[in-house]
Amino acid sequence: MIGATPADGKPVAVTVRAISVSRGSGAGFLLRARVRPLVPDPFARALRDHYRGERDTPLLVHGDDESRVHPVEEFYFAADDDALPWIERWLGGPLLDLGAGVGRDARYFQTRFETVAVEVSELLVETMRDRGVADARRGDMFALHASFPPDRFRSVLIRGTQLGLVGSLATLRQTLAALDAVTTAEATAVVDAYDPRHPGTADLIGYRADPRDGLARRVLRFEYAGVRGDPFRFLLFGPDRLRSAARAAGWSVVAVDAPETGYYRAALRAR
Repeated sequence: MIGATPADGKPVAVTVRAISVSRGSGAGFLLRARVRPLVPDPFARALRDHYRGERDTPLLVHGDDESRVHPVEEFYFAADDDALPWIERWLGGPLLDLGAGVGRDARYFQTRFETVAVEVSELLVETMRDRGVADARRGDMFALHASFPPDRFRSVLIRGTQLGLVGSLATLRQTLAALDAVTTAEATAVVDAYDPRHPGTADLIGYRADPRDGLARRVLRFEYAGVRGDPFRFLLFGPDRLRSAARAAGWSVVAVDAPETGYYRAALRAR
């Protein structure tokens, strides 16, 4: 998520801009953050209350003209996850789990190799720690250089379609390039997204068409206990668009796993 929650509990949003960097002969980018106030985070509070057994009202997700109940237990706490075998084959430690939520993936991978779980919300970081995540930290996936030294990680996991929060193709390229600054030369990454070319993608809540081929947008707002948060604005991009952005950022898309829903996972390898 593009945001953060400082220790004083007052949420903030992070505006990012790219600054050029290089490692070896390859140019890349880092993203520098500027902080501004944000409204409370109903998404994080709902997940925190759910874990504590204190959630007595649904977490709602709003699109332009419809609302749905967001399946908190199924998406964030359920033990069964058929995707993990495919994801695991592409990852190794040390692993950076970005946008780790309540630590569902981090809890699994930390039993196999060193895993660092990062979230922008202090509430979610606290929940991860309470659930046994060994290394849960507050941070921003758009400003990794502020938190980690070069070559720190062997792999990166960005799950939950959060890479779409880049908002533009230019920022997608910059974000992928920024991963280079904190990963090794042989790094791998697994990301996921929705393919606008698949007919089922248009059924997503908050979907907005885009005239550009292979692109679409999605705008969501979460509401919990009468509090509605700021909108999350996603760029939806298909595998071809991801390949192009990855190539420009020093990565190659080496595998795509695409169930029959428009949702897909992709494995990347540093070039």
